[in-house]
Amino acid sequence: MGLKYRKSSVISDVELDVALIKNKYKGRVPWYYSAPFLLFWLVLLFAVVVPLYNRLPEPVNIAQEAERPGEFVAERAERLLYKYDLIGPKVVGSNANEILTIDFLRNEVENIRAAMRQDLYDLEVDVQQPSGAYIHWTMVNMYQGVQNVAVKLSTRGSHSESYLLLNSHFDSKPSSPGSGDDGTMVVVMLEVLRQMAISDKAFEHPIVFLFNGAEENPLQASHGFITQHKWAKNCKALINLEVAGSGGRDLLFQSGPNNPWLMSYYNKYAKHPFATTMAEEIFQAGLLPSDTDFRIFRDYGNVPGLDMAQINNGYVYHTIFDSYKVVPRRSLQSSGENVLPLVRAFANASEMYNTEEHSEGHSVFFDFLGLFFVYYSKTTGTALNCSIGVLGLVLVCVSLWRIGRVSDVSLPQVSIWFGIILALNVLGTILCLGLPLLMAVMYDAGDRSLTYFTSTWLMIGLYIIPAIIGLSLPTTLFYSFKRNENISHDYHLQMSLHAHCVIMALIAIILSAISLRTPYLCMISMIFYCLALLINLLSSLHDREYYWALIIQICHLMPFLYFCYLFYTFLCVFIPMMGRNGSAINPDLYIALMCGVCTFFALGFVTPLISMFRRSKSVLAGLAIVMFIFCMIAVSSVGFPYRPKTSVMRVNFLQVQRIFYEYDGSVVLNDSGYYFDFQDRRLAHPLKDTSVDLSGLVSIEADCDKHLMCGVPCFNHRWCKARRQGQWLPRAEPVQVPGPSSLELLNKTILNSNAIRFQFALNGPPHMSLFIAPLKGVSVQDWSFIRNMLDNPNEFSAPYHIFFSYGIDNSTLNFHIDFETTDGNFNVPLFELGVSAHYVSYDYERDATSQKFITDFPDFVHVMEWPTLYKRYIF
Repeated sequence: MGLKYRKSSVISDVELDVALIKNKYKGRVPWYYSAPFLLFWLVLLFAVVVPLYNRLPEPVNIAQEAERPGEFVAERAERLLYKYDLIGPKVVGSNANEILTIDFLRNEVENIRAAMRQDLYDLEVDVQQPSGAYIHWTMVNMYQGVQNVAVKLSTRGSHSESYLLLNSHFDSKPSSPGSGDDGTMVVVMLEVLRQMAISDKAFEHPIVFLFNGAEENPLQASHGFITQHKWAKNCKALINLEVAGSGGRDLLFQSGPNNPWLMSYYNKYAKHPFATTMAEEIFQAGLLPSDTDFRIFRDYGNVPGLDMAQINNGYVYHTIFDSYKVVPRRSLQSSGENVLPLVRAFANASEMYNTEEHSEGHSVFFDFLGLFFVYYSKTTGTALNCSIGVLGLVLVCVSLWRIGRVSDVSLPQVSIWFGIILALNVLGTILCLGLPLLMAVMYDAGDRSLTYFTSTWLMIGLYIIPAIIGLSLPTTLFYSFKRNENISHDYHLQMSLHAHCVIMALIAIILSAISLRTPYLCMISMIFYCLALLINLLSSLHDREYYWALIIQICHLMPFLYFCYLFYTFLCVFIPMMGRNGSAINPDLYIALMCGVCTFFALGFVTPLISMFRRSKSVLAGLAIVMFIFCMIAVSSVGFPYRPKTSVMRVNFLQVQRIFYEYDGSVVLNDSGYYFDFQDRRLAHPLKDTSVDLSGLVSIEADCDKHLMCGVPCFNHRWCKARRQGQWLPRAEPVQVPGPSSLELLNKTILNSNAIRFQFALNGPPHMSLFIAPLKGVSVQDWSFIRNMLDNPNEFSAPYHIFFSYGIDNSTLNFHIDFETTDGNFNVPLFELGVSAHYVSYDYERDATSQKFITDFPDFVHVMEWPTLYKRYIF
């Protein structure tokens, strides 16, 4: 009897387990549909988002101009770009920048004058040569005789004293002809000037076309214009045109400040809208290693405006490959078709008469796949975010009540289940961001950062799939192991989606409360989810197994496409930037975080539905296998970041001769070497076992406590900030300095019992720096430079950096420094003074040893270099 009983008991248990398993999977979708379900979203990305992102207009040719009067002609702009490109690199102070490019601009403006409607317009040209200074981050940015070509076009008889300002810059980085940055916008402005000058439609407000000649220096000529030029005080609105790569559409990434009427005009007149508030907040938060003239006009001239930049192909930015050949004619047409209508609109805008009357309020703005543009005030945005968030919470509560009613489960019990699922979704959100970041840390620890730099598709396996796994893992495991309950599985999945909606609502409300505008992303996601949920609640679909999921996924198509489009844009911008972001921070963290955030927004209402399929754990295991395959590919040669010409490694170094003088004038150090400022995380590792000999390369960090500025002539504030990550390669042959430089002590004057003045005269190449470090018991009381650093000791401290450059005016820099001592003893060392002379342009020859060293670098490297003389004195 006992045997029979046990046997029947075992059979009953088996039958019960089988029944439970069948019941567990009852109504679920077969597992083999999971792959098409996930691939569907990937196909959408490449079939819809990428083509729309890359869409550019057909260019207008010169032969078509008669048929299409008043339109921007890309072919003419392209011809001008070819002339500009032939000039070569245009470094401030070089013959190419100060003579040849100025002549090019003057000639082209005169050609436009010859074609101009003389009966309608006046055209005035002024070549400005300002000198001045301002604080740029951590240095005094001082300039002398830099050049601006300013052209004012006005309608005869116009009495408006409100000018529209258009700005681009014609100088470039060393070694780069600058055809993208910013030659593209120079020729776009020339063609816009031509179309305005030949048009029979007069305009109300004068237009100033500013071609500034010292943006890369940085941002000197724009400062000289807005603080000193005779037309500056009349400039009431700005369109700043930049390029952060070569080609593509113009991203509007800054507007205002305030002045929402600017966005109204952009919405109405920009033919190819491409903009996002999120880009503005990222840029203004300082997360990008870039700055533009827009900030100078805003901060020093209080001029509101639009800051626009082409952003594609950032790999060639500031390299020799930024040439005429890589600038698509379609991109010129796209820029022109945006700028020309905006100029016409602003030049007739009534708001220009008094912009202060229309200055209140920030805007929230974005385009949808380039098809249309949306903008509204920040106040409206806050109201929308909060109201949609509250609506989402209300609909979730209604849905939970209905689930309990249909399932015959009490509301408190439903709430407990929902609380568990909400906690799991919060954990999933943390894993969605955390797993990609963990991958970034692991690859960086193995010296494998930037594997996606060229093979960008590797991001799918390295960061996006881990984010998907992290987002869905907690709920998938929970649903796999939980016993059958009174609430059906499809209701549990609905609660998982509701939990994601609650998280979105809380993020939107919190971020809106701290005055951010980016929460519009949450609003977009929630508004479509609320629509789907409302449809399901008002119909019977809410309670019909998985039919509700179809409505939700259909409604989620629009948010998915937008989020993929937005983050695809950011990745196209950020990935090339990671090759020049310096070595101090792991760049993969930025990309991993971006992929995690993208997955959260784009797939937050998708990944919970993995549990809709049978064997959902196997689906995640399959994703993990795909991730592993990508990881293996990433550590192969495919994951090597760099390729010749198209995605190069950037190596910046100076050929330095160092001479250190003691207080008595004796020389304690006289050597030569190469000072490297590597631009990405991999430092010199990719150069091992290549044609270039870097044996003897050492870190300079150990010298930072012994020598002023670590004993190296860092070029500007970026170099100085990263000087501890710099490296030094000694060389036996002295560097041959290609030009003269001198520092002369003119006079020492005792001002009072505790103060003394040192007067100097400095001569040298167009780029020089002074590093001033008072010794113990000594402080700088005054100097002939601007006093901002001295007046803000909590913000600035020694050593002080004075960056000095000149354009057409190479006259002697005379300056003085006043020191105060605690004991009144002036017969002892008082301060260290470092003087660096940078021979940047190709007007100065490199010596034979340096030229040989440069040519030894492999073809996947772009080198930016120049000779430098660095002297350290003690007075």
